[in-house]
Amino acid sequence: MKNLQEQLKSKKTAMLLNEFRIGLEKESQRVTSKGELADTPHPKKLGSRSFHPYIQTDFSETQIELITQVFDTNRGTLRQLSALHEVVLRSMEHNEELWALSMPPDLPIDDTNIVIAKLEDQGDINYRRYLAKVYGKRKQMVSGIHYNFEFSDELITLLFNEQDEYVSIKEFRTALYMKISRQYLRYRWLLTYLFGASPYADENYFTTESLHQPVRSIRNSQYGYTNRPDIKVSYHTLEEYTTDLMKLVNDGELIEAKEFYASVRLRGGGCRDVQGLVDKGVQYIELRNIDLDPFEKVGISSDTLDFIHLFLMTLLYLEEESTDADKLIEIGELYNNTVALENPLSKTEFYEEGAWLLEEMGKVNELLHETADYTDVLNSTLTALENPSETLAGRMVTEMTEKNWTNTEFGQYYAKKYHDIAFEKPYQLAGYRGMELSTQILMFDAIQKGIHVEVLDENDQFLKLTFNNHVEYVKNANMTSHDSYIVPLLMENKTVTKKVLHEAGFRVPLGKEFSTIEEALSSFGVFQDKAIVIKPKTTNYGLGISIFKDGATYEDYKVAVEIAFKEDDHILVEEFLPGTEYRFFVLDGKTRGVMLRTPANVVGDGEHTIAELVAEKNTDVLRGTHHRSPLEIIKLSDIEKLMLKEQGLTVDSIPSEGKRVYLRENSNVSTGGDSLDVTDDMPESYKKIAEEAVDALGAVVCGIDLIIPDKEVKGVKDSTTYGIIEGNFNPAMHMHIYPYAGESRRLTMDVLHMLYPEVFK
Repeated sequence: MKNLQEQLKSKKTAMLLNEFRIGLEKESQRVTSKGELADTPHPKKLGSRSFHPYIQTDFSETQIELITQVFDTNRGTLRQLSALHEVVLRSMEHNEELWALSMPPDLPIDDTNIVIAKLEDQGDINYRRYLAKVYGKRKQMVSGIHYNFEFSDELITLLFNEQDEYVSIKEFRTALYMKISRQYLRYRWLLTYLFGASPYADENYFTTESLHQPVRSIRNSQYGYTNRPDIKVSYHTLEEYTTDLMKLVNDGELIEAKEFYASVRLRGGGCRDVQGLVDKGVQYIELRNIDLDPFEKVGISSDTLDFIHLFLMTLLYLEEESTDADKLIEIGELYNNTVALENPLSKTEFYEEGAWLLEEMGKVNELLHETADYTDVLNSTLTALENPSETLAGRMVTEMTEKNWTNTEFGQYYAKKYHDIAFEKPYQLAGYRGMELSTQILMFDAIQKGIHVEVLDENDQFLKLTFNNHVEYVKNANMTSHDSYIVPLLMENKTVTKKVLHEAGFRVPLGKEFSTIEEALSSFGVFQDKAIVIKPKTTNYGLGISIFKDGATYEDYKVAVEIAFKEDDHILVEEFLPGTEYRFFVLDGKTRGVMLRTPANVVGDGEHTIAELVAEKNTDVLRGTHHRSPLEIIKLSDIEKLMLKEQGLTVDSIPSEGKRVYLRENSNVSTGGDSLDVTDDMPESYKKIAEEAVDALGAVVCGIDLIIPDKEVKGVKDSTTYGIIEGNFNPAMHMHIYPYAGESRRLTMDVLHMLYPEVFK
């Protein structure tokens, strides 16, 4: 391609070199905690493999394949791969793990115990039977990562407009991918050297062959998962590539085009068949020679992805050393196989070429410096070129030698390590831990059920869910199209909520609304010596609420008013309704969960101060901040200190052993309270009142807070057996799913069932 290198050197073009799209496919074997192949079917919790967009099975019933969406950043791809990895681990049998190595675990001597994937499509089953017959089941059990790469449209368009060699953008784009594919096949040995990570194989892996071990990468050598040496196609032009491929199929050398297992495969957009390539030209390439990195829980690191991207840009930048494509590929095959079979701790035979390649990558890195800087990645790979023990295979062999581990013991250690990490905080979703907790749980459930998830706005917790052609938009995990626009506005305004409920015949607390501190203070006499609640008009999560069961002094009343006005420009002062507060979660007309929430509290031990007891209670793994944990940490802010003052205490007081000290009157989990599921113990009469109240508000998803003096007394709508103090248009679900005590209620799954009943048939 004429003058391409000069074009890439221009500042305008270089700015676009870091614009690209990638997707990853990762294979892993399901194993038992003993490092043996699992004997269970594909996990039922993961739904049907026939439509799942993310989680499939590859050759065997034990071989899970994770498929990410296409992203325009490495970070986005890794985040989703981390999430998929965690969903799978938590969906498998309790004693199962994901094998962290490319080479399979100890395989059964009898091949019949290696079970071909039990798919619904008989054609898929027949294809796998054919592969087992031609290649043997053992080689089919090897796992790795496929890296799908696509240039940005902007880069291709810019380069096309600055050349006159190709008349159509389709031809030009295809030529770019053909060049980069040839170059990759020529120089891929460097990736095998750096990232090859299959130095050993189980003794049962080989049947008729033998191999001196360790090596850098069995998977990427002639002993790995490859076609016969005579299965070749030309990468000189797309026409030659497709003609050769179809001839192999027509001659019966390959049963289908997808049986071609080259390190690079050409792809035609949404079509994976040869005709798609012919019609659309090459639209992306699939790199298939990346071993699983056992030192990374998802099998590949961010640095490796950065290196591969820079490597590909360098291959585009470099002039080809020959116009003979077949010769280039032949040299590349020789170099790659040689490197794959080298001892992992020895310097590579092609050190000089590797140093030159890294130097050229440095030049491209300089072109990219305004949009990305890969200097640190280049420095670490240069160190690995000089010191083979720093490569993945070198690190593996070194660690196994130092710890006197077998390959199986090494694999078991990392499989268990990553399994345990996935369960450290099972209420969170890897890759998206910065999002609100209920949203993370909904994403987990949607992925598990095979619903496509797209994060539209992470800060706003806005998701797009898709199943087939059915699209739903969800905010904060439970705000959906099933609720009209006016519903959250109504419930956001506590005055309007009370009026609507009062007019519908429900009991609500009486009170007054104030727009200034002066107005509220001038009305102190109205509330003097009365049990009252002072709260902002529109905020949620218990912010700014003060409760005085025995009335308030003017001084305390003034402080509480000021606290409430910090959260809103209007506040409410209402009568305090005595009784126990319960949160009813109502969805689609039915009570799905009832939560008893106890205010933030500590229990004395006669030795530690209240501040110390709070600090200790906050170490609970269920406690966190900003709704990223089932329980919130307990704070010692002005409201808590005011509550302590009413009890004659300070943060430095030392409560006696067994004495429970409450730090809040309001029982919101979001202000440090504890949660207890009481759904099964709550009488139906109160569930009915909650459901009718939600219906009166016109809501489909709603959290409704009831004060009940004695739940053993039957609830009657037109009576004092209850009082409704609040409706919540965005009720937290995580406290029902991970309660402090009691049964878990998977409300996020209820939301999905409402949105996608077809998924649950």
